Parts: sequence; C-alpha cells; structure tokens
Amino acid sequence: MAGRKIYVETPKGKIVGVRHKDGTMTMKLEWNEGFSSKMNRQFGNAQEFVDSECIRLMRPYTPMRNGILAKSAILGTDIGSGEIHQVAPYARYQYYGMLMVSSITGSSYAKSGESKVLTDKPLNYSQARNAQAGKMWFERMKADHKDAILKRAAKYAGGNAKK
Repeated sequence: MAGRKIYVETPKGKIVGVRHKDGTMTMKLEWNEGFSSKMNRQFGNAQEFVDSECIRLMRPYTPMRNGILAKSAILGTDIGSGEIHQVAPYARYQYYGMLMVSSITGSSYAKSGESKVLTDKPLNYSQARNAQAGKMWFERMKADHKDAILKRAAKYAGGNAKK
C-alpha cells in the first residue's frame, strides 16, 4: 500500500492523495488549467452587475431636485469594485437625513468658512420627482430588491441561485 495514489476528479480540478509507508496521507489540490481565470472573470462580471444594478435601483429612492445626487453615484463609482460612492458634496447630509445648521447663525445655509452642526431635526424630502425619495436610499432599495439582485448575480457568477 505504500505510495498508493487516490484521485478525486471533477471538472474544476482534482485532489490527489498519496498514502505513505508510515500510514500518513498527503493531499494535493490541482486546479484544471483555465478554471481560476474563468471563475475570476465570472465573479468580476457578477460584481459589475451588482454595482450597476444597485445604482439603477437606488435612483427612485434618491432625493432629486436636479438629478446631480443620483448621477454622482455613476460618476463616483468604479463599476466592479464592490463599492458605491456618491461624490456630490451634500450626499452624506442627504443620506442620513438630519438637518445641519450654521454654528454661528443657526441657518441651514452657512457662509464660506462657517462650520455646520448636526441637529435632531429630520430633513423633509420632496417626493415630487421620486415618490420613494428619502434618507438611506441604498438600505431601503436593498430591503426591497436584495433577493432579486443576488439571484441574478449568481447567474453571472456561473452558479445556480437558491430560492
């Protein structure tokens, strides 16, 4: 039995086990050529889909006056990175939805050089252009669409989506 090899082979690769004279066994995993690059490509495609789909599905939840806030997600995001960045200067303020005022005047408008302080007053969002507009639009979109996004992403990754 010394030096006896045992193989477990799949389309992804194989495991080779060698039983040694002293009764121990060594296992080695060998990927099939091209499997790693194929999987990396599929996972990359899935991540690009998720990033793009999240940006698209966030739009109806995003406050909109002139569209800059929604467009800032497109401009600020490297599709496929797994991170969505909204680069409008007021994006964070709008996202968390609490009024900030000038530390000097108490006005919601601060002059250049004035700092703003957070209040406990929630922002009011116009829903004239987006009926679902409001704070934390990514989280609300995710609550409504996460399962559908993951199901379709699994297809891009080459897997079967579970119900």
